[in-house]
Amino acid sequence: MTNATKVTTPVMEDRNAWRWGFTPQAEIWNGRLAMIGFLAAALIELFTGQGFLHFWGIL
Repeated sequence: MTNATKVTTPVMEDRNAWRWGFTPQAEIWNGRLAMIGFLAAALIELFTGQGFLHFWGIL
């Protein structure tokens, strides 16, 4: 009989999983969505020559 050591790898959480609450996954999604929103606002200003609020008629 041999005495073998069982090697296991730690379980890693899926960083792209959609989870509710204050979790690292929520912060990652918050950052991603904020970057998309900022890019959209910058592209609107670039292509229309108006600010974001002027484009939507708020100002």
